Amino acid sequence: MTDSLTLPAGPMGEWPELLPGWVWLCGAGPGDPGLLTIHALNALRQADVVIYDALVQEAILDWAPQAEHVYAGKRGGKPSAKQRDISLRLVDLAKAGKRVLRLKGGDPFVFGRGGEEAQTLIQHGVPVRIIPGISAGIGGLAYAGIPVTHRDVNQSVTFITGHDQTGEATASLNWKAIAEGAQVLVIYMGMKHAEHIANALLDAGRPADEPAAVVSSATTPDQQVLETTLGRLAGDIAASGLEPPAILCIGRSVLMRQVLDWQALMNGETPRDLDPLGRGLPAEVS
Repeated sequence: MTDSLTLPAGPMGEWPELLPGWVWLCGAGPGDPGLLTIHALNALRQADVVIYDALVQEAILDWAPQAEHVYAGKRGGKPSAKQRDISLRLVDLAKAGKRVLRLKGGDPFVFGRGGEEAQTLIQHGVPVRIIPGISAGIGGLAYAGIPVTHRDVNQSVTFITGHDQTGEATASLNWKAIAEGAQVLVIYMGMKHAEHIANALLDAGRPADEPAAVVSSATTPDQQVLETTLGRLAGDIAASGLEPPAILCIGRSVLMRQVLDWQALMNGETPRDLDPLGRGLPAEVS
């Protein structure tokens, strides 16, 4: 894989150079190596050191054979590197004149602590470049055949983290406002506290029969999708045996998986329902 993949010519000439003493903070996407950006690939080709997270696929690191690979993953309930140590190590490596690539799953600025790391670097006088990535809350759902927005369903979407800095269920959220304010909810890192989240939304008025889905190991060969309802969410997760990492989606857009499960279609299956929203009209008709 490393030998056959080359960068195309840049749209404005040469691709940016990762200079010694710089840190590029880069999103690796939700899992599938094909969802990397060309800027990310360019960074991998140049880095002296790649500091990578738990959700970065090993195949992605193969595109940086010249670099030192340093694991700095954080997984709930498991021994993990401390955030302060990760941030300061980035500073030390840059100060030592290394070309440093900080590779984070998804997008570094979407529940990825990228803002903290970038701020630390800048406070220590280290130059940075930010390379966005495809967030699991968008790309992971798309791989499951769930559009995060659909004009017959929602004009808003809310992204939520399932836990706070302590690892416990987020206590500062106004669940009533969330329940009333967005038709579709996308919850990162919500598996552990799924019962708390579901009960909070039900107490705030969301209907128990509202469609819900869990996408585990999104965009990877291990991807699994659970379709359920808000009222059954916690129990069905427990019964399914699904493991993190996972994205939770709550809202009627989940129904679109019945027609848009493109991976099932590739395997020769037929759509379960060509009109899952019950519009009674062809999709092209407004």
